[in-house]
Amino acid sequence: MNKSSFDWKEKSGQILITMNIIILFIILLTIISSVSLVTAIPQGPVIIYNKTDNATPLPAVQITTAGGSFTTMVLNATTQTPRWKAYVGNVTGKLTLADSNGKSIFDWRLASVTGKVYATRNSTIDWSTIGCADSTSILNEDAYLNMSQNNPDTINRTFSNKVHKSFYVGTILIANSTCQSIATYVNGTVQASSENSVFQEMVLKDGLSRMVYTTLINQNTTGYNNQKFDFQMIVPENEYQSVPTTYYMYAELI
Repeated sequence: MNKSSFDWKEKSGQILITMNIIILFIILLTIISSVSLVTAIPQGPVIIYNKTDNATPLPAVQITTAGGSFTTMVLNATTQTPRWKAYVGNVTGKLTLADSNGKSIFDWRLASVTGKVYATRNSTIDWSTIGCADSTSILNEDAYLNMSQNNPDTINRTFSNKVHKSFYVGTILIANSTCQSIATYVNGTVQASSENSVFQEMVLKDGLSRMVYTTLINQNTTGYNNQKFDFQMIVPENEYQSVPTTYYMYAELI
């Protein structure tokens, strides 16, 4: 065998090895691209118990005055708003490692529950694009729910502050005091504005401007009526439609 034939076979072998490496690399890329990274996102919870309550209207107040008299009065009245509704309650749950069929290989029971509860008018949310709701989106939500800007309890006037602690939605960080927020009452009393307030609630939206009302879980904490709750939140309602607005609930435990 002459030297040129040997060189040609050696080069052919090198080319074949190189081609095999390229093919293996392409197969590896195909496998990697087909595997999706699973990240924690809010999930729909099971509602175990619910009870809906309404305020009882106060009775009329009597007044008797003599004929020919002229009475000047100052009336202090409280009226139940038809433009909001509240959800309060407790949260139980676990962390799990499960497949797409919901079959778990292992569970972790939670000694204490922390996380978030979400409420939205939309059955689908793109959690990968979640962030603070901007003023335009909030005003559009006001308009959708027929909340006149002449009313004092519109969404933008209710969520008028930006005071809250930082938190994650899935893997997305919501920095402290960046979203429109409130803190619902404790024992019927307004909380001082603070990032350490309990039962904080923020207005978020996804990339399609679908609103998500978000409250942080505070396990076994004194709530609006001096009883213990894990969460409290309020959501807007359309007072002019005959059928109440449906909200979809999500929970995320950490």
